[in-house]
Formats: sequence, C-alpha cells, structure tokens
Amino acid sequence: MKSIVVAFACLMLSASQGWSLSSANIPLDSPVYSYLDKLAGFGLISSDIKGIKPFSKAEAARMLLEAEKNLAAGSSAHAGFAEKLVGRIRKLIPREVAQLENPDKKPRLFDYNPMSSLRLRYIWLDGVPRNYSRAVHDPGDDGVFGIGSSLRPENPYPFPVQQRGSEGTPLLENNNGVVHGDGHSGELRWGSEWYLGGFAAAMLEPSVQADGDDTRFRLNRGYLKLGGGALELEAGKDENWLGLGYRGNITLTNNAENFTQVKISSPEPFDVKYVGAMKYTVIASRFEKSTVGGVERQPWFYAVKLSAKPTENLEVGFNLGRQVGGPGVKNSLGDSLRGLIGGTASDNSNGLAGFEARYRMPWLRNTELYGEFSGEDTALFWPIVESYVAGLYIPRLTDDGRNDFRFEFFQGNQILYTGMFPAGYIYKGMPIGHSQGGATQDFFFRGSHWFSVRNNLALEYIYTNRGVVGRIPVAGVDQAIEKKHAGRVFWSLPLTVAIDGQLGYGIEKTTNLNLVDGVERTNQLVKFELRYRY
Repeated sequence: MKSIVVAFACLMLSASQGWSLSSANIPLDSPVYSYLDKLAGFGLISSDIKGIKPFSKAEAARMLLEAEKNLAAGSSAHAGFAEKLVGRIRKLIPREVAQLENPDKKPRLFDYNPMSSLRLRYIWLDGVPRNYSRAVHDPGDDGVFGIGSSLRPENPYPFPVQQRGSEGTPLLENNNGVVHGDGHSGELRWGSEWYLGGFAAAMLEPSVQADGDDTRFRLNRGYLKLGGGALELEAGKDENWLGLGYRGNITLTNNAENFTQVKISSPEPFDVKYVGAMKYTVIASRFEKSTVGGVERQPWFYAVKLSAKPTENLEVGFNLGRQVGGPGVKNSLGDSLRGLIGGTASDNSNGLAGFEARYRMPWLRNTELYGEFSGEDTALFWPIVESYVAGLYIPRLTDDGRNDFRFEFFQGNQILYTGMFPAGYIYKGMPIGHSQGGATQDFFFRGSHWFSVRNNLALEYIYTNRGVVGRIPVAGVDQAIEKKHAGRVFWSLPLTVAIDGQLGYGIEKTTNLNLVDGVERTNQLVKFELRYRY
C-alpha cells in the first residue's frame, strides 16, 4: 500500500495540471444528499450516479451547476423551492463551486479551514441492542432467484452456520460504529480541511464521546486525497456506501466503524464509449484481529464497485466485497484465486458479489425504482445464496416537491455475513453491510414534508423479523420468530444562519427478543443534534 501511495503521489505531482479539483468528502448523514435528490426529483439533475458514496464536494458542486443551468433554462415549474435548495448547497461548498465556475483561476497554493464542519449530538436511550449471534440452519442445494438447484450441494456443512455481531445502538443504525449505552450520552465531531493547490486535500474529523463517567476519543475520519475527476487516490480512515439503498446495502455501508484504507476511485463520472457515464472505486483494508473458538483470523479486505449510466434515467452497478488471507488460512496464489471462480470449503476467502439497477421515470414525477441482488457465494462466477434490497422513491409525492415518500425492502439470506472467517463479515462487532444483519427481513417506510429547505419533518415506520428461515433448536428448545415494530420522527430546522438543529424520537417493540419465545422489550431513543456547515 505504501508503494501505491508513493507511486501515485509522484504521478500526481508530475502531472497536476491535468487533474480535476481535489476536495474533501461530504459526510454520509449530511442533508446535502437529500438536497441533491430533491433537485433530481425536479428534473434538474440527470447525471447523478448514486451507487458510490460519499460524494466529494467537487462532485456535489458539479451537480449543483448542472441544476443551475437547467433551472435557468426553465426546466422546473417550481423554481422558487429549487432556487432555495441551490442557494443552500452553495453556502455549504463555496470553495468547490467557486473553482468550478472559474476554472481558469488557479486555487491558492495552500488553503485550510480549521472548522469546516461540526456536529454535536445528545442521546437518551432506554434500550438494549439485539444480539445477532445465533446458530442458523443452512439447507444448501441453492439455485438462483429460487430457480434450479445444486449450484451448491445439499447440506454442505456438517454443523449449523453461526451468525455473529450486534445491533449496536437500537433505533440509530449507520453511525460509523458509535454505540450509545443506556441512559444519557453525547458525541462531538469536528471536521478540519487542508488543501494544496487543486490536486491535494486532507481532512481530519476527531470524535469525542461521553457516556456517564466514561469519555472516549477516536479519529472518526482522517485521510489524504490526491487527484480528482476520473482518478483519485485516498489513504486514511473514511466511511463508504456501496449501493443504491437508503437504509442499507448488502456489501458495504457506514454501519460499522470506518476502516483505515487505501482507495482508488473516480469521484466524478467519466464517459466510456458504448457504455455511457461511469464511476468506480477500489478499496483495500484489513480487518482487526479476532479469535473465535480458539481460531485466530485477521483477513485482508477489498471491495470493488463499478457504476454506469447508459442512459440518463438508468443506472446499473456491480458490487464485490471480499475477505481473504491472513493467519490461519492457506495463502497460496491458487487458494486466493479459487474463491474468485467459485466458493469452496478449501479456499481462503469469504466474498459477496452482485448487481444493482436504478430506473428513473420522468413521466411519473421522476419516481425511482431500484434494487440489488447479491450472493454470499459464487458458482462459476455467478452469485448464489441470494440476498436482496429493493426500493421505491417518490421525490415529488405532491407536484410542488414539498412531500416525498420511500419504501425499501431488505432480505438477508440465512448465511449472509458468515463464511470462512469465524467472526463473519463483521468489523469491531458490527456488520459492515446492512445494519440488520443476515437471516433477516426488513420493511422500511419513510415520508417527509419540507416546510422550507432547512425545515423538514420526517416520519418512519420499520418492521423487521428474524427467524422466518434457518431456525434450529437450541438446547432442545425451538427458536421463535423475532418481530420488531418501530416508529421514528425527525424534525430538522434552522436555529441560526449557519447552525441547524434536529430533534428525533424513536420507539420500538420487539417480541421474542433474540429468538427466545415470550421475551419482549420496548426501546425508546431521543436524539438532539446541532450541525454547523455539516
């Protein structure tokens, strides 16, 4: 990895004038993403590729200028609301917008912003997280899409498969692995950015968390970036989101703690003949050392994502995430290649791979349909042992765009996030893919109303079950189907010119908690946030 970084740095320094603007990434929970989605819902952005996030600030500025151009051409019947969305995004990424509007003006050789963003969060929790660790029956004899069989032998394993991991914080998923305990707690994130001309960017986002008498410091994000446009190198600690889902994806999300990684990607799309606009990312990291049942593992991890837009309304993508090698497994070239061709009991890897698509319907107020199919195993390069994400997003439930609606469904196979490595597809105790883990079904509904650009009220309902498939007796007692009903409300509103607030409340009731018959639990969570240029 060090060699890659050095070689890339030499390349960038020798050819810096040929590259696009380097910029920091936008946090995945920033409202900028919803602003851009809303502009696309008005038909003002058609070049968006959503399957790879976070967006760089330069990419957000590129889409902003596209929206402004179409707005000036009279492409929206509701220009007032759209203009305010555009104005708000401009205030959040001024450096990148100014540079893209004046490409002949060279950026300052050295520039910095010691407080580029800030988020202060207070949490009150009356709750206990679900434990994902349980034995699961694996029937084998898999087909694809429920058709056919024998791509994997029937009952290939002599013992049940073991699911592992934890929910983390009830009612607060996808939070970079931050876990809030029962009672009162708080967290502060402070972002700082540095720039070297237009070809290098660095960002630091330390975090301090206080729970009762315990205070913990950590680096939430911190990285160096070189390049931009169609080729960028990033080294450090950062979050990733590979997929089209809103609540979660199968391969990689920001549910677990951020990885220390090396990433080569295209933060902005580039055109490929006969294919259309494309974006890609290649991520390399290593999981922490774990010992399960006396077995020590520390696999390498890499992920590959390709997304393309052959037309302005269709986006397709390919996902791959793979744990491979490390202590306790065979590390020869043959063992490493065998897992790419087809998962076997003798290779040294655990992989996820799949396909996704998103289709926007301009004649239906730019409503979007999207879905992902991924397999926990492969047979002759084809993903099997399927899991799914499918969704519907209506950005203009009413014609003025002030109301929107989303539905999303997730089904995780009973052996999803298990495999060669005993700890599973887990990083520091939490799934790195969908927050709800494997052997799960999840139904997510969200509706929101925009009083203004910075004043938004959202309501969510979630139904989740575990144990519909894969249940086995434990100590002679049958497992029950765990069912969870949850409701959440979020109200975001402006407090000052530069500071926004968000108040949230969630309540959930779980029956047969952790698949134990008759055990019930009700959790509640209150959240209050202050956000500065976030």
